[in-house]
Amino acid sequence: MISHITLGTNNLPRAGLFYCKIFAPIAAEEVYHSDTVIFWQFKGSSTKLAVTAPYDEKPASIGNGTMLALNVGSIDKVDKIFSIALGLGGTSEGDPGYRNSESFYEAYFRDLDGNK
Repeated sequence: MISHITLGTNNLPRAGLFYCKIFAPIAAEEVYHSDTVIFWQFKGSSTKLAVTAPYDEKPASIGNGTMLALNVGSIDKVDKIFSIALGLGGTSEGDPGYRNSESFYEAYFRDLDGNK
């Protein structure tokens, strides 16, 4: 079982606002907030997402091949979260739609630090 996923950021307040708005439609709750890290926990799960300034104090950079995937429960929520992400300055990596079959509806975006 995964405890948490960590994404690096170079601007924690900006990343915190971005993810608070992204997570609102799926009721993820902020469970910890400090000057260096914010954790959200997903409803009905022990899994968390952390956004943090890198421990080594070097600039955060995106992982090549790294991707966070959220199961949000409905097509409407995929569309809504994608729209929120782009409205907050995120960038599209693939518009909402079916991929690989009619049973897999998804969208891809990058956050304000380039994380996918």
